[in-house]
Amino acid sequence: MPDVLDATPYDALLLLSFGGPEGPDEVVPFLENVTRGRGIPKERLKEVGQHYFLFGGISPINDQNRALLDALRKDFADHGLDLPVYWGNRNWAPYLTDTLREMVADGRRRVLVLATSAYASYSGCRQYRENLADSLAALEAEGLQVPKVDKLRHYFNHPGFLEPMIDGVLESLADLPEDVRDGAHLAFSTHSIPTAAADSSGPAEGHGDGGAYVDEHLDVARLIADAVRERTGIDHPWQLVYQSRSGAPHIPWLEPDICDHLEERHKAGVPAVVMAPIGFVSDHMEVLYDLDTEATAKAEELGLPVRRSATVGADPRFAAAVRELVLERAAVESGQQVTPCALGALGASHNLCPVGCCPARAPRPAAAGADSPYA
Repeated sequence: MPDVLDATPYDALLLLSFGGPEGPDEVVPFLENVTRGRGIPKERLKEVGQHYFLFGGISPINDQNRALLDALRKDFADHGLDLPVYWGNRNWAPYLTDTLREMVADGRRRVLVLATSAYASYSGCRQYRENLADSLAALEAEGLQVPKVDKLRHYFNHPGFLEPMIDGVLESLADLPEDVRDGAHLAFSTHSIPTAAADSSGPAEGHGDGGAYVDEHLDVARLIADAVRERTGIDHPWQLVYQSRSGAPHIPWLEPDICDHLEERHKAGVPAVVMAPIGFVSDHMEVLYDLDTEATAKAEELGLPVRRSATVGADPRFAAAVRELVLERAAVESGQQVTPCALGALGASHNLCPVGCCPARAPRPAAAGADSPYA
């Protein structure tokens, strides 16, 4: 029998994710949920909708979250951590508010939240906390006694997040033809965001020129590239690139785009490219379409051999990392001295986002139970 692990003061973990349609009839309502109030052009919505229809109108993200739930529950049980795991989405069923209502009915009073976004940014962190605050406020308006909710820190540089990606890059390199393998370029890809949002990401003292969003991705890319060099003896050139732009054309977003980058690398004589989607936890639609479909088609047009490495998904090492993050935060909340686990130059991220961190579009009042200075 495993030793009993104690997550006190927490009595539940909530997996909080983006959500996605699970049939053709759900695509348009889902996209309307996602883009409400964002000013996304209708033409872009139609374009993105077609991405889903290419895959039967089904996003893979929900099944991937179910697999992660299973992995977390198995890891917790195998290691003697008695902590129930729930699941809620921002934009589709199971909706966050409904899941929190279920947790209240189950008597959960202190909840930890794992967001399926590993890096600092408004859309990758604060917006999740705003959604939590809105849901808690809705439950409070219903007369319910809402739980205290804390979000786990960013885990981009936790070994349990990095090691599966390192293995994925190594496997992709090994899958390339031998005559182009050693000269392969590594393209570390993440979601493009407006440059203004990137510049203001992370704590205020680090704002400017990409902010924490770019710094964190660059640190992860270096860690992976260094590990690949140590394990293969080959120093592969690499670059951080971007994908999945969705904003208005006149607003500057982070560049270069992955397809433009493939063209540039091809012109420079690079013999092959491994596309490593380090900005994504699982192989959801933006990975399947923007990399596996669109970028791969561009590479085929160029005659450039490419491979796409795996995301972390439900890898047991990631599930173990979540357990470690839960116990780390529980120890902190219990007043214990903790040495957080993190690799690279940036160290472990903060537990509580400071004022001015990834600022909201407009200041918002804090809702009951939220751990954010803004909500």
